[in-house]
Amino acid sequence: MPEIPATAANRAPAGPAPGGTTSAIALLSIAAFAAQAMVRSTDTLLPQIAADLSVTVGAASAVVTFYLLAHGSVQLIIGPIGDRFGKYLCVSIAAAFSTLMVFACGLASSLPLLVAARLACGLATGWIIPFALAFVGDVIPYERRQQVLGAFLSGQILGQMFGQAAGGVLGDYFGWRNVFFILGTLLAIATAGLWFELWRNPVTRQPSAAAPQGRGFIADYRTVLSSAWARRVIAMAFIEAAAMFGAFTYVGADLHLRFDVSFTLVGLFVGFFAIGGLIYSLAVRSLVARLGQIGLSWYGGCLLALAYVVLAFEPHYWIAPVAITATGLGFYMLHNTLQTNATQMTPAARGTALGLFSSALYLGQTVGVAAAGFTFDRLTAVPVFLAAGAMLFALGWWVSRLLKQRAAMGI
Repeated sequence: MPEIPATAANRAPAGPAPGGTTSAIALLSIAAFAAQAMVRSTDTLLPQIAADLSVTVGAASAVVTFYLLAHGSVQLIIGPIGDRFGKYLCVSIAAAFSTLMVFACGLASSLPLLVAARLACGLATGWIIPFALAFVGDVIPYERRQQVLGAFLSGQILGQMFGQAAGGVLGDYFGWRNVFFILGTLLAIATAGLWFELWRNPVTRQPSAAAPQGRGFIADYRTVLSSAWARRVIAMAFIEAAAMFGAFTYVGADLHLRFDVSFTLVGLFVGFFAIGGLIYSLAVRSLVARLGQIGLSWYGGCLLALAYVVLAFEPHYWIAPVAITATGLGFYMLHNTLQTNATQMTPAARGTALGLFSSALYLGQTVGVAAAGFTFDRLTAVPVFLAAGAMLFALGWWVSRLLKQRAAMGI
C-alpha cells in the first residue's frame, strides 16, 4: 500500500547529518524510558504505602490519581514553551526537576507529602515525551520519521515494562521507598546525559526552522486548532486511548474473575502487551516499507478488533497471552501512525501540537476507563471488549481512509 509522499509542505527542514541526531534521540529514548517507568510504578505498591503510612489503600491511591491528573493536564499548556525556548532544553530541565521529585517521593514521611511529591513529579515528567517527539519531528525528515519514532517507542515500552516490574518485584524485595530511589537514579543518569548532549551537540540547540519567532500562547494554539487535519488527529488520539485502554484496564480483572487466574499470573499475562509493542519496534522498518501508513493503520485496527473478540470469548485462560500480544502489536501499528502524523500536523507550532496530542491520549484514557468500569460492573467484560474492538476497527478504517485521501491530494 502506498506511503504518504513527502512533499515540500510536509517535509521537515533539512536537518543535520544523521550522526548528529542519533545520540540526541537515543538519550531522549532513555529519558522516555525513565519517565514511562514512573507512570504505573505505584499501582502495585499501594498496599505497602498504605501500611507504612497508616492509611487505607483507597486513600493511598491518591498517589496514582494525582500523578496521572498532573501528567495529562500539564501537556495542555506546555507546548508553546517548547516552541519558544527549545524542546531539548525543556526536556533536560524537566528531567532534572523530575529526579528531585522522585527522590522526594522516597523520602516522604506522610501521605500528603507523598501525594504532593507525586503531583510535582507528574507535572515535570509530562514534559518529556511530547517534547521528545516534537524534537524528532524537527530534526528527522518526514519520510524517515515513522521508522525513527518506532525505534524511539522501544524506550517507552521498556520503561512501561520496567515500571510495572519495579512496583511489584522491587517493592517486594526492597520496599516501596527504595523503588523511588532506584527510579530516581535512572532519571538522574538520563538527566546527566541530556545536559551533556545539550552542551556538546549543536543539533539540540537549533530552533525549528518551521517555527516563526515571537508568537504567544494564543497564536500557537490558534495555529494548531485552526487546522482541520490537526483537529482530526487529536480527536482520533482521544478515541484510540478511550477504546484501547478503557478495555485493556479490565483484562486482568476479567481473567481473575472468569478463570480464577492468580494475580501473579495476571501480571505476567498483561505484560505480553509490551512484548507486542517490542515486536512492532523491532519490525517497524520492514512494516513501514511493506504496508505504509495506510496499511499500518488499517491492519492495526483489524488486529485490535480480532484480539478483543478473542478476549471476550476465549474458552481457556492460556489463550490470553496470545491475544494480549496481538493487542500490543495492533495498538502500536495504529498509534505510531497517528503519532507520526501528529509530529507534522502543524510544523509551525510542533511543541503545542504534540502537547495537545499527548494530553488527548491521557484524557481519552481517563474517560474510557471510567465508562468501561461502569459497564464492567453491570454487564461483565464481554460488552466492554466487543465495544472496544468495534471502535478500534472503525478507527483504523477512518485513519486509513483519511490518509488515502491525503495521499491522493499529494499532501
